[in-house]
Amino acid sequence: MAAEPGLEPFPEDWQRALAVVAHPDDLEYGAAAAIAKWTDGGRWVGYVLATRGEAGIDGMDPAEAGPTREAEEIASAAVVGVDTVEFLGRPDGMLTYDLDLRRDLAAAIRRHRPEVVLSVNFRLSWGGPSVNMADHRVLGEAVLDAIRDAANRWVFTELLDDGLEPWSGCHVVAFSGSPQPTHAVDVTGWLDRGIASLEQHEAYLRGLGEGTTTAAAVVTPAAEATGARLGVEHAVAFEVFQL
Repeated sequence: MAAEPGLEPFPEDWQRALAVVAHPDDLEYGAAAAIAKWTDGGRWVGYVLATRGEAGIDGMDPAEAGPTREAEEIASAAVVGVDTVEFLGRPDGMLTYDLDLRRDLAAAIRRHRPEVVLSVNFRLSWGGPSVNMADHRVLGEAVLDAIRDAANRWVFTELLDDGLEPWSGCHVVAFSGSPQPTHAVDVTGWLDRGIASLEQHEAYLRGLGEGTTTAAAVVTPAAEATGARLGVEHAVAFEVFQL
């Protein structure tokens, strides 16, 4: 069955992707299933996280939560075949759009030389009357700009001193969870891996409070709804920009 207009199959002509997000767990609410499919198919995917998510558990002091969530993210990444996980160490909940953030992201892009950059929704809303948090909005805009920074020899010239040559090979940036999706990945057969990846965030999920629904209950409905639009059982949606 063909995809509905406005929701196309995700581009396939690439081998390296870098996922750049604000927090541990950002990728696990859907995108992880697609990442499992890609790594199983021989593609390389690495993770860069702006923060350690230390402000994300109400009942746990940040000094404890940071290392805990870092460890959970590394375990979560391993479930979907990712063994490169880097943390920039910026303060959780207080990301600001500035040149330092753009420089750090441009450095990561030059270091890993991806053809695709993945991130999470940077729009004001998740859809309807909801409000997206500041870290996601700030990080997403910085990612878009850092991709161009990474390609420009005359921006952040100090990166050249670190041996990081310009990289202009990134042609796609894709945001999961966007209220304005344009593309989707068929993850039929990989959804369980994505769910298992989210389940690694035990402390975080426990911190959401008793009675919180399971990881499967959180991830599955969206995968089914997107799958119906793509004409498959399960799929993950992305808002894709071609650069």
